[in-house]
Amino acid sequence: MIRWRKGTVVKIRREWPGAVELDVTIDDGEARALAYPALVGRPRPGDTVLLNTTALAMGLGTGGYAMVVAVPDRFPPDPSGPGHLVKARYTPLQATVLGADEQDSAHHEVLRDAESVAGMPVVVADLHSALPAIIAGLHLDRPGTRVVYVMPDGGALPAWFSRTIAALREAGALAATVTVGQAFGGDLEAVTLHTGLLAARLVLDAEVAIVAQGPGNLGTGTRWGFSGVSAGEAVNAAAVLEGRPVASLRVSEADARERHQGISHHSLTAYGRVALARAQVVVPDLPGAFGDRVRAEAKPLGERHELVTVSVDGLEEAVRDSPVRVSTMGRGLDEDRAGFLAVAAAGRHVANLLR
Repeated sequence: MIRWRKGTVVKIRREWPGAVELDVTIDDGEARALAYPALVGRPRPGDTVLLNTTALAMGLGTGGYAMVVAVPDRFPPDPSGPGHLVKARYTPLQATVLGADEQDSAHHEVLRDAESVAGMPVVVADLHSALPAIIAGLHLDRPGTRVVYVMPDGGALPAWFSRTIAALREAGALAATVTVGQAFGGDLEAVTLHTGLLAARLVLDAEVAIVAQGPGNLGTGTRWGFSGVSAGEAVNAAAVLEGRPVASLRVSEADARERHQGISHHSLTAYGRVALARAQVVVPDLPGAFGDRVRAEAKPLGERHELVTVSVDGLEEAVRDSPVRVSTMGRGLDEDRAGFLAVAAAGRHVANLLR
């Protein structure tokens, strides 16, 4: 259940679009906190704030902040303008946004009867940390490709939580974000992954869409109990909309958990069991015994999908030069090189598709 505390804002640490990071005092200690000004108001030093400290108590690596629930002495202004999509529905912080697909939107007519993304490649990944590496691989071989990130609600709900999105946008590597389902805070909002993909193509002129959950995925160590099953559902959505689904593999030779060594069971389940439509599964051509292991573990996916072997030559340098320092589960490029090369290879493959 929720852990509530009152705190006092000590200082503003930094800001990025949609979010403010703070130092706060709680019970005579100090902690980091995060506020979304559009939802709770803009905290200032000296303010008393109401905090949800659940993530701190759990010691979460991703999202290990106290979350500002309210600045009781200064509320944000009431929203104005159209929009009746309610996200984070029936929670204390439910918010109304304008959906690209709703009747009051300027894009409603474009999306109302839309059925196709006209062959747009849709790269699917399990983890949010794959996003900058996929873009690095894509832009290495096809600089300037217009990429839109479609963020479903398997991880963080606010896109504002992601500093990765902010940094990629600032660098010009990412054109826009569409938040779908219960996720919110993107450049466009949509009700479903399907209308999110259509909006990416028909409204934002995406050449490529990337679908991956936001930061903070959830897993339970069971076959089906992980938020990344949505990767298989994304393959199905891309296919039914006449896109070209490209499945990236979650790979690791550094993860201490056996179920994530080699090809993660997340990828094997999502693509081998959940994805009913055919996709191109990118198998990175990694060297040595680990590369042999990845190729062997990917082979059963070839019964349902097309396996595409992609060279990783030059991808390490491209990922290292990304405007975002890559990190997954606390491991950087040097600690889990194979994992980042695997998803970067998916970006390289899409570059070749577009030639």
